[in-house]
Amino acid sequence: MGRQGLTVRVARWSATHPWRAMGLWLVFVVACVVIGGLAGTRQATMIDLGTGESGRAARVAHDHGVAEPAGENVLITARRGTLDQAAATRAATEMARRMRALPEVAAVGEPARSPRGEALLLPVTMSGDPETAPDRVGPLLEQTRAVQDAHPGLRIEQAGDASIQKGLTELILKELLRADMFGLPITLLILLVTFGALVAAGVPLLLAITAVLGAVGLTGLVSHLVPMYDSATSMIMLMGLAVGVDYSLFYLRREREERARGHGHLAAIEIAAATSGHSVVVSALAVIVSMAGLFLAGHVTFTSLATAAIIVVAVAMLGSVTVLPAVLAKLGPRVDRPRVPLVGRLTATRENPRLWPALLRPALRRPAVTLLVSVLALGALAMPALGLDLRPTTADELPRAIPAMRTYDRLTAAFPGRSTFHLVVVRAPAASADEAGRALTRLAERTAGDPLFTPTGTGVRASADRRVHTLRLASPYDTNSRQVQDALGKLRGALVPETAGRVPGAEHWVGGAAADSHDFGARLEERLPLVIGFVLLLTFLTMAMIFRSLVVALTAIFVNLLSVGASFGVLVLVFQHTWAEGPLGFTSTGHVIAWIPLFLFAVLFGLSMDYHVFLVSRIREAALAGLPTRQAVADGIIRSAGVVTSAAVIMISVFAVFGTLRMMDMKQMGVGLAVAVLIDAVAIRIVVLPALMTLLGRHNWWPSRLARAPRPAHGRDLPENTLTG
Repeated sequence: MGRQGLTVRVARWSATHPWRAMGLWLVFVVACVVIGGLAGTRQATMIDLGTGESGRAARVAHDHGVAEPAGENVLITARRGTLDQAAATRAATEMARRMRALPEVAAVGEPARSPRGEALLLPVTMSGDPETAPDRVGPLLEQTRAVQDAHPGLRIEQAGDASIQKGLTELILKELLRADMFGLPITLLILLVTFGALVAAGVPLLLAITAVLGAVGLTGLVSHLVPMYDSATSMIMLMGLAVGVDYSLFYLRREREERARGHGHLAAIEIAAATSGHSVVVSALAVIVSMAGLFLAGHVTFTSLATAAIIVVAVAMLGSVTVLPAVLAKLGPRVDRPRVPLVGRLTATRENPRLWPALLRPALRRPAVTLLVSVLALGALAMPALGLDLRPTTADELPRAIPAMRTYDRLTAAFPGRSTFHLVVVRAPAASADEAGRALTRLAERTAGDPLFTPTGTGVRASADRRVHTLRLASPYDTNSRQVQDALGKLRGALVPETAGRVPGAEHWVGGAAADSHDFGARLEERLPLVIGFVLLLTFLTMAMIFRSLVVALTAIFVNLLSVGASFGVLVLVFQHTWAEGPLGFTSTGHVIAWIPLFLFAVLFGLSMDYHVFLVSRIREAALAGLPTRQAVADGIIRSAGVVTSAAVIMISVFAVFGTLRMMDMKQMGVGLAVAVLIDAVAIRIVVLPALMTLLGRHNWWPSRLARAPRPAHGRDLPENTLTG
């Protein structure tokens, strides 16, 4: 009986042994949470996030103890009016004394006065591994607050990579809590409207929450093999709540529908398992296949996000097909209680709904015209995507809700012209150590008179074993500027090979922020066709195997590309322009974060399959019952439109909440997903898909038997082995 038979057997066992099934699920979730909590989550470090030559440079420098130490800056300014230089100097002296007493501090520099005299800057160098500096910067921040309390007439604040990263981590936790506070009540409200009963609304939400908790624990364990990017927890929350509720919603609605048609309770659960349960498994596999394509990107950002998404989708699917039948069996008819006044009557099942036939009428009566107009409209919406400008995350994208970022803005305003640094790393045999050092000295001399570089006052550094030497060079331009990219190209193409490259047996790399940006973009450009090709091919094969139809597989690819393209166009319109800044609460940087589109492509293809599998399965079920194509399309969509619409509204609501958050990557991800689901649920599933399938007729099912000849109608009750959705 295959997978379909398995879902029925699992549901039957679960329904006849409900306490065992619910107990096993509870044990599984608790075990995941406890074990994952004990193991902790390994967050990806800057070393883990490195790519290509720049990543290699950072890794070699870090492993040999010559990585640039973590630096913090204490900024002293006036709260109002002119800065009192004497008071600022006293505060800086006290600050230096306190900082030098900390074991986390390696050195404190001399205070520097800004060109206009409105600020005093005290540089602090942290001790230890710079990768762990965010975890150890707390005592420095405490001392800064203590000096601030002692000098209320001044503004004394701290900024640096470690304090910014610490603030970022804390803000992400607050943002996730905020998303929960808004997302869960909204989801419950939609489910109440969908089912008209409190228990029926609570079951999908409860299962989604437990799936998220279990996935978080499992991700903590897996993170020791695949370090997690900062946004991985956001991904678990985003995907877990959306698909967890959707999968339970599909299952529960079908079970209620079958009970309403007169089936016994156990029979209704088995039919729901054979149809919606099977669709849930297929949909989850489609999402997993799409997300697996991100592994081919070869970068920790994509690997960690894909891993988190795959885990939470798998756990949500597992809960829906195992413990949900037990819950339904135990609740019985009580699942429809207590009824919500008015809403219960409003959402009662109707045999002849009027809305969906009216919406489907253009696609069913004039499929060719409807298809042409809708494709042209979606194509026009996708056109702005041709101007997609991708750049890595910079300081401009970080929210100013982080105190250290507001300090950073004041620091850069008081000390303009801060440089972008390049890190040249040379590894040579011990016998060539002296020559490697001299080569880097010559390199520094050659860049001294070049306008693309500025002197940094930092000499050549050597590792303890003298096998690795580093040189820090600066360019007086922004990281993403053309001049900095020219400087990087000059270093890699000529200056470094002509100096360090001539040291016998030496290897050399150029890293730093500009190199990271360049190498990440190059990796995306290199791997993008591979990821897209993988997702398209695996989606095609999956759909072809499920429906035994090459045409269904091809049309699935076509409609999903339309949906993804249109959503990318909206993403460009929203974030590369300024008109949405006010409503969404952000400042446009004129570009989209580099990793977002590739990630969205994989997620959207997977989520689109969620609805596609469910709808096409119902249409195929009607076709197997002997209905002509036009009637089968109408029957399948009308019977599933309510649950698909509810599922889409839930997804849109969850994603839209993330679109209101202050983290720019969460905002772009949330808006992109919400728009895509809206386009998919409205334009694709109500207009494009029915028009296309009506136009194709029996050819939809080629080369299966359904494509060859219509079958006589034999009613709506189908044998179990013919149910596919």
